[in-house]
Amino acid sequence: MKSQDEVVIIGGGIGGLTLALALHRDGVPFRVYEAVPEIKPLGVGLNLLPHAMRELAGLGLEPVLRRKGIATQEYRFYTRHGQLVLREPRGQYAGYEWPQIAIHRGDLQFTLLEALIERAGPDVVVQGHRCVKVEQDEDGATVHFIDPKGQPLPPVRGPVAVACDGVNSVVRVQMHPKEAVPRYEGTLQYRGTTRWKPYLTGATHVYLGANETGKLVMYPIRDNIDGEGTQLINWVIEVKRPTEDLKRDWNRRAEISDFIHHFEHAKFDWMDIPAMMRAAEAVYEYPMIDQDPLPFWTEGRVTLLGDAAHPMMPRGSNGAAQAIIDATTLSRLLVQHEDPRAALKEYEQLRLKATSDVVLANRKISPDGLLEVVNERTGGKPFERLEDVITEQEIIEWQARYKKIAGFSLDDLRRPVTA
Repeated sequence: MKSQDEVVIIGGGIGGLTLALALHRDGVPFRVYEAVPEIKPLGVGLNLLPHAMRELAGLGLEPVLRRKGIATQEYRFYTRHGQLVLREPRGQYAGYEWPQIAIHRGDLQFTLLEALIERAGPDVVVQGHRCVKVEQDEDGATVHFIDPKGQPLPPVRGPVAVACDGVNSVVRVQMHPKEAVPRYEGTLQYRGTTRWKPYLTGATHVYLGANETGKLVMYPIRDNIDGEGTQLINWVIEVKRPTEDLKRDWNRRAEISDFIHHFEHAKFDWMDIPAMMRAAEAVYEYPMIDQDPLPFWTEGRVTLLGDAAHPMMPRGSNGAAQAIIDATTLSRLLVQHEDPRAALKEYEQLRLKATSDVVLANRKISPDGLLEVVNERTGGKPFERLEDVITEQEIIEWQARYKKIAGFSLDDLRRPVTA
């Protein structure tokens, strides 16, 4: 892209900031416009899988992410009775070149933001600009904003506009007014963080239980937070529950009493799970929502990226990862193409199907789906011998299939990046 005009990045979340860092590395002018008047470290935990870490390492961020997060050593899958179904190494412990990092979302976002400001200066991120509409013509895209009080701000023009404005994307609704609707799976998610002593290896990601009776996902995201070895443990509960409130709001408060009865029995030698949950400072709920994959992301000089393009259920640790890969892919293509419209179109061709496959896989074959299979075959009762319930080969194939679809199989990551 020869134009010296700035790429307009709508949204300063993980996708938008990663795109900005990649564009800066690749020598493409840009500016980020964020809706909130001040970016704050919100959210709870997420996982940076090896394919995401490959991209972030290429941006020079691996050392700081290792310091701020925890390199996951293994996954363990347990039935609700505490019976081990699978113990699986992860990241560099599984032979990957890059680690898998569990980290607080706010720590990741601020790592990206601080690196961007250090490298490109504070003026490249403009806060208090909420996008309300995007227009375009033959020569460029025009983005319209309002301030936090709802007053119009001067429009911004660039050669392209990239909507990184999240699950509630204004630009996605503008492009797809009928198709951009949420789909509720039937389960609510409850999330919290707890200060707790390390469990198992101190870097273990645990799945326990099944949706029918309540499922727990748990992993540490900050290490030694008090100088005495205490960790910050991120935990997520899924339970089947009807709801009419499908608002995508990560800050909706909930009560422990809404779900703790599913886990009162879960006191094991490696963790008293109900006690750990009760020690959380706050709990939040979120409906397990995604939406059917969109038929297109790009219209001329405007495209979607990250959750704006492919909102997926928070399973399999792929939401942030796919946004990061979207961003670095798009940056490379904007360098390669003289016409930025061609770059946006090739970006869509490379990433739309890949992410659509992940959205659909998260519904049925995400890693924790293995426990659903075991629960169904045992009727939710303890088993005597695991091999009588599921074979080792079935387990291997289940996990390998998801890694392949999500793009982080070992073979995939041994191949060089081509776009």
